[in-house]
Amino acid sequence: MSLAVVTLKKGEGRILKSGGMWIFDNEIASIMGIFINGEIVLVRDFDGYPMGKGFINTNSKIAVRMLTRNPEQEIDRAFFEKRVREAWEYRKKVVDTGCCRLIFGEADFLPGFVMDKFSDVLVVQSLALGIDRFKETIVELMKEVLKEDGIVIRGVYERSDVKVRRQEGMELYKGFIGEEFPTLVEIEENGVKYQVDIRDGQKTGFFLDQKYNRLAIQKLCKDARVLDCFTHTGSFALNAGIAGAREVIGVDASQLAVDQATENARLNNLEGSVKFLCEDVFELLPRLEAEGEKFDVVILDPPAFTKSRSSVKNAVKGYREINLRAMKLVKDGGFLATCSCSHFMDYELFTQTIGQAAKNVHKRLRQVEYRTQAADHPILWASDESYYLKFYIFQVLDEK
Repeated sequence: MSLAVVTLKKGEGRILKSGGMWIFDNEIASIMGIFINGEIVLVRDFDGYPMGKGFINTNSKIAVRMLTRNPEQEIDRAFFEKRVREAWEYRKKVVDTGCCRLIFGEADFLPGFVMDKFSDVLVVQSLALGIDRFKETIVELMKEVLKEDGIVIRGVYERSDVKVRRQEGMELYKGFIGEEFPTLVEIEENGVKYQVDIRDGQKTGFFLDQKYNRLAIQKLCKDARVLDCFTHTGSFALNAGIAGAREVIGVDASQLAVDQATENARLNNLEGSVKFLCEDVFELLPRLEAEGEKFDVVILDPPAFTKSRSSVKNAVKGYREINLRAMKLVKDGGFLATCSCSHFMDYELFTQTIGQAAKNVHKRLRQVEYRTQAADHPILWASDESYYLKFYIFQVLDEK
């Protein structure tokens, strides 16, 4: 069966030609042949030069997501096995694989597909129509590849309950792939134990991308008084606690998150030193400042304040506000760990925003380190959306 052929307009396909994986609907000159959305198509440049194969979806602004640059490549089980095996071999070299992201979409050349491993459980997220058709094959192959290394997966859960699926013309969905199993899973990371709620927790249940950033704050927290804002299930707070912090206060606006974080503190025998509050961080920080509170370490791990270019201006205001409030709460010579997980709040803009916040409150910043997401969330150059997490640690000094 011959594939439908997508031909680019002259001068288009810039992302693709620089190494990216996407073709947008406005870059296409013509589509020749019969196809159903989600099927594999052949992509050609305006002059007929073959660019590779990908899957098409005319419901989406991202009309084609590329799978291979080789126009002769068969997209079959063997193709997916090679991709899955390469993803696992890479993780074995770069991260602790007890719990990690096994597949990170475009950065693992499996566009629109995410797979996380929490101990002996897999959680998958399918965000594109084309890859959705191969979802169960990819899961099956990963289980086989892991088994070769003696890792037996006891269950798989799908968390495709994210709004971006609607842009692909897909329904939101969550549920088991295969046998049912208890969806509270215990994991250990950096010596800290967590109960992960893979069914109802945010995203796939736990934010694995901050693994080594959490570890990086441990060295600052011995005997310290620590404030962890937007704590979610308590991960930064617990890393501070396990490192020997004197007192840790974790704050989140979700009571469910606070309850889970409190349970996680109990799991680590830290309930004496690590406490959690259900509060709005934007309201709490000015109040703590008014009460004259000071901390040795303040951690800011907010949700993405912007998910589109159009709301970046408001996001800048939000990041500037929480950072300047946090700086006021840090003792002279104390530390601020601050991050942004929004792809649209890029490195330059985030750096500039923190600089403005410091200037506004007359603080001097000494950069301890700059980090990004853990290596199991690889940044694929030319695939800009794969680089999203910016993480700074500063020493905060009064003007001298």
